[in-house]
Amino acid sequence: MRDTDNLGSAGSGQTSEGVWPYVGVGCITAVVGLVGGGMIAVLVSKIAGSVRGCVPDAETGAPCDWSTYWTWGARIGFVLLPTIVLWRMWVARSAARKNSE
Repeated sequence: MRDTDNLGSAGSGQTSEGVWPYVGVGCITAVVGLVGGGMIAVLVSKIAGSVRGCVPDAETGAPCDWSTYWTWGARIGFVLLPTIVLWRMWVARSAARKNSE
């Protein structure tokens, strides 16, 4: 398959209705969700640690149990962000198909 096989009509700026746009968007948002979810979870661990009275590491400032929070936040972000983005992309494409018919 050539790269140009996935393009819509000339000059439309739209991709075809194939699976490849979903794969590309899903892969990019999975990486972003992994990192972003982990970072947000570390912030939550910092807040939870201060509420519990846990003293952060003196040398690095790392909050207590940050790795557990990061792991769960990364897992949630890895699944949740691509799911939301792909669902919205699918809904928008479905609406565009209904309007064009």
